[in-house]
Amino acid sequence: MAQPCSTSSFEPGSDYIVNLNVGGRIFATSCNTLSWIPDSFFTSLLSGRMNSVRDASGAIFIDRDPEVFRVILNYLRTKQVDLSGLKVSTLKHEALFFGLTPLIQRLTLCEELSSTSCGSVYFCGMIPPPEMPLENLPNEKSRSPMYSNSSDSSSESRKPHGSPRHRVHSKKQSSDMSRYIKNELSELAKSKSPPDRDTEPLKVRMIRAHVCSIVVAYSYFVCVYRVTEWNTYILLWKSPRTRTYVTHIAVNTKIAATVAERLVAVAFQDDTIGLWHIDDEGKTEKKGLFSMNVSIDNLFFVGTQMVALSKSGKVGIWHSATQNWQAQDVQPISCYDTAGSSLILGCANGSMNHIDMQKFPLRMKDNDLLVTELFRDPNGDTITSLSVFLTPKTSACGNWIEIAYGTSNGVVNLILQHPETAGHQPVLFQSYNIHNSPVVRVSLNTAHLISVCSEYNHVRSWNVTRFRGMINTQPGTVPLASFKVLTLDSTDETTDKQYNHPGPYGDQDSEQVLVQRLIPNAQKLFVRLASTGDRICTVDSVEDSPITAFCVHELDGQKLGSRLRKHLFCGNANGSVQVWDLTSALDQFHLKNGSNPQQQQVNPPAAANQSELLKTQLTQSPRSLINLSNYSGGPTPQELLDVIDDNDICCSTTPSLSRYPSTAF
Repeated sequence: MAQPCSTSSFEPGSDYIVNLNVGGRIFATSCNTLSWIPDSFFTSLLSGRMNSVRDASGAIFIDRDPEVFRVILNYLRTKQVDLSGLKVSTLKHEALFFGLTPLIQRLTLCEELSSTSCGSVYFCGMIPPPEMPLENLPNEKSRSPMYSNSSDSSSESRKPHGSPRHRVHSKKQSSDMSRYIKNELSELAKSKSPPDRDTEPLKVRMIRAHVCSIVVAYSYFVCVYRVTEWNTYILLWKSPRTRTYVTHIAVNTKIAATVAERLVAVAFQDDTIGLWHIDDEGKTEKKGLFSMNVSIDNLFFVGTQMVALSKSGKVGIWHSATQNWQAQDVQPISCYDTAGSSLILGCANGSMNHIDMQKFPLRMKDNDLLVTELFRDPNGDTITSLSVFLTPKTSACGNWIEIAYGTSNGVVNLILQHPETAGHQPVLFQSYNIHNSPVVRVSLNTAHLISVCSEYNHVRSWNVTRFRGMINTQPGTVPLASFKVLTLDSTDETTDKQYNHPGPYGDQDSEQVLVQRLIPNAQKLFVRLASTGDRICTVDSVEDSPITAFCVHELDGQKLGSRLRKHLFCGNANGSVQVWDLTSALDQFHLKNGSNPQQQQVNPPAAANQSELLKTQLTQSPRSLINLSNYSGGPTPQELLDVIDDNDICCSTTPSLSRYPSTAF
């Protein structure tokens, strides 16, 4: 029975023996030892302000870990801390429970030894949160979801971002923005959209990049940035606040001489699409507002042509030369990929359709897209993922078309089309029935074939052997690795998952990576090689703000002979975008492991059989022995538990551990 401790005679300075039963272990100490820190758990307990439970011997019962309490009690006795065998975070957690302020301060300093607000060695810049756009007068009417359409950006919009900033060495909590956000919430509450989107107006939801342009989408507005040759970020345009929720973004950048022009497309919750032209000076021209009268599931560019897809079976294309918008019904769409001027659509009926973006009708009465069936799955399974690879065209040989696709039954197929068979359907080259769940993503690149199924992002990879750039017929592919990229999706999360999936990310001619975010509110990302699952690095949010969106993009320094560098852009709940240098991380990874991706054998000699080639590869690279085992470079069980504990996922979100459906859209 809970009862007050018999401490009616307790007075500051008085002393007597106190027996404590902590987790089943008896500790004996004095009242002065427990109460020398004011306003702590023990002063409340001994003064009778807190009810207590006693065991049969009369000792006060405290339901905590006795091993950690032993260190706590020794600190109260000697004012010295013994960290042997204990994690600082574990001891700090107990110190917070007992309210021991001096001990908490010491342990916080210990944590600061290995943490910094300046980021790790791979942190290379930050785009600060923008100011909330102002809403125009309610009586202003427009067909656009935007309340206004400004043709020139303000002087603030051309202010460079990402340059060196004066920072104090303390954890930033973005408290300077809290008051401003609260004032804005009263206005945002008038919106008809779900309230969870209003409570975080500066939460970064989507990031898209192309060449030197970065587009960042928030709930009700978007920002467009230009990356300079000095790796600074200039805000070119910030949209007015929209009437409806932003659902998709896309950007295409065209560089002529030293001037860049960009087309920015934004899809809204009311199924409309706005298109703007923005130059390097921030001057904005609205190209139009378009609609397909159905929900928009994908928005992207093929060259300078804007493409919108609906999984219900509709394609909309805006052609830059004719300034013409076309929408046409097709088979229900389940996935897509692009290569050159071609758009390949995977359909629910097992067909694979092709649209050549260069062949548009020249007469208005021929207002139909040229859609042709390229291939049909032999089993009629739904095509759930696509990856198209075009081999380099040479004087000796034209383009080979190589397409890897996954199905709803977990099959990965590889089909080829030779240059001499142009006009005929591709032929089935290899088939892998290795997944038990739908294949949600597949990637075919120069060196590897990678597939990801919906069973907790289970990844399978193969080495691809090539001869003169074309896939080798013997053996073609060799199994390389099998691993999982576990992510705990939240049923409360409103961010579109197609913008923040694990990957693979990267160009087909470079090393591709996976980005693992364990939970939606995590402040840590695990970056891994897509081919083997090896961990490249971890990314910790600099400002202690949850990472809500991310994008992998290769940036050109725009200097003659400069090297393309792979960057990871991480959007945060406080509105900032942090930039991380993955090229340096990859270089350090290969230096540490003694590997060199540049020395990969592109044109291996023909092997008599698969086992002979595999033996050769294992001899050349001892790490392949590890890749073929169950080795995983993902988070350890302890790291997984730490991330969950740090973010208190059980209380803040509703995690979903079920096998999720295809995320092709």
